[in-house]
Amino acid sequence: MREHEVRAETARQRAETAEFLAGLDEADWDAPTLCAGWRVREVAAHLSMPYRTSLPRFVLGMITARGNFDRLADRAARADAARLSTAELVAAIGDNTEHPWKPPGGGFAGALSHDVIHGLDITVALGRSEPVPLDRMRMVLEALNPRSAKYFGVDLEGVALRASDLDFRYGEGEVLSGRAQDLVLVLCGRKLPAGHLDGESAARFTSH
Repeated sequence: MREHEVRAETARQRAETAEFLAGLDEADWDAPTLCAGWRVREVAAHLSMPYRTSLPRFVLGMITARGNFDRLADRAARADAARLSTAELVAAIGDNTEHPWKPPGGGFAGALSHDVIHGLDITVALGRSEPVPLDRMRMVLEALNPRSAKYFGVDLEGVALRASDLDFRYGEGEVLSGRAQDLVLVLCGRKLPAGHLDGESAARFTSH
């Protein structure tokens, strides 16, 4: 992948996310997402955290969270969602479409994956997901590796993920099919609404 192409798609993803969020009403902002325990507010706060957090504040947060990034991210998302208005959250994303942040060890492709996946956490949960452009999804898929499922603790033993819209295959066993963007959510430990997945094992990865 060429860095400038990845960064361009990341900028587009952030702009689209900001535009989508700007069109939500208050009830939508308080709706649950695919991130367990987080409403739209918390996911938006998490998406914008890298642009609003200085290195000293991040280090202090990691110390307070005893080195556990997931604990830090949850605390920060909840605190920021409570103190920032929806307009401020939208602006924090929309004003930073070309911000050079990248997750440790993930590079710019990791930043794109982060934005795409959390964008889907919001739109899929609200039942208003537009398909992610396939070229963008290809970039996300290329950044995936076996550590992704391991990190999220997803049990995919005996399950073969097969995308219906891209040449994407992951694992061996009983076929679980769906759009590439839905299968990426499966890899990230999300439970999807009914109708997104096909296969005998679909119920394992579907919310009830």
